[in-house]
Amino acid sequence: MQYSAKTQPLRIGLLGFGHLGQFIHEYIENERNKSTYDFDLIFIWNRSKDIFSTYDKKLNQNLIVSTIEEGLQRSPDLVIEVAHPNVIETYGEKILDICDLFIGSPTALANASLEIGLRKKTLQSGHVIYIGTGAFWGAEDINKMNERNTLCSLNITMKKHPDSYKLNEPLRTKLIDERTKLGDKPGEIIIYSGSVRELCQLAPNNVNTMAVGATIASNLGFDRVQGCLIADTSLHDRHIVEIELTGPEKTIDENKKVNFHLKTIRTNPAEFGSVTGTATFLSFISSIKRAKGRTPGIHVV
Repeated sequence: MQYSAKTQPLRIGLLGFGHLGQFIHEYIENERNKSTYDFDLIFIWNRSKDIFSTYDKKLNQNLIVSTIEEGLQRSPDLVIEVAHPNVIETYGEKILDICDLFIGSPTALANASLEIGLRKKTLQSGHVIYIGTGAFWGAEDINKMNERNTLCSLNITMKKHPDSYKLNEPLRTKLIDERTKLGDKPGEIIIYSGSVRELCQLAPNNVNTMAVGATIASNLGFDRVQGCLIADTSLHDRHIVEIELTGPEKTIDENKKVNFHLKTIRTNPAEFGSVTGTATFLSFISSIKRAKGRTPGIHVV
């Protein structure tokens, strides 16, 4: 009887130890209690070290590194970034010199020159960039339409409670002013409507879902994929993502023209004031498990 060789766990480096980073850490450590496991966490880095002292669960202090370069010296197979788009801008190419990269802040790719540089680096190094689908529902089917060049338009609307948004100017002031006008009355505030590329610069912590959509719909890209950001004071316990797209127009019965049209609405339970919904955390883990075996380039998994 032949036995297949045991696959070695993937050596993981983790950049960022906020809510999502802590969730990933806890998942990997819990999995290690099983007889077989897929991941071996070898380092954790966070911009501020204070977060480690306030973390109230078990944490191996030997995992903590002071710099990303120190972490890369531990020879990871995959580095998972869940910190901030600036980390990708500063360290993306350095990481790809060493290993594959999982980008948790895909709004960084709204910087066109950065995206081009990272794609080029994957070809030079032979390593791969992965992006999780996160809260973007229907990614596989939209990707198929993009490959066939039948995706005509893509609009993504995100709705959250105002306290769930972390905005840059001028959107931050706009939201404050509109909430003041609204007072205690319930209602929606349209914070932004337009190109996803511009929005990624204005709300980098909140619109990763839109950046995923723009990456999948590469024939439309960040400029032609449209995003709408809405603050809704009634959404105390959930986030809502609406994805609407159109395909080619067809002539039916010789004279009737009909467009392909699809709209999905995803309601994601979320703690009050949180940036990321609970279901997105689990989706992220599933994506990490799929982050292997692809050719150089950027792949949404």
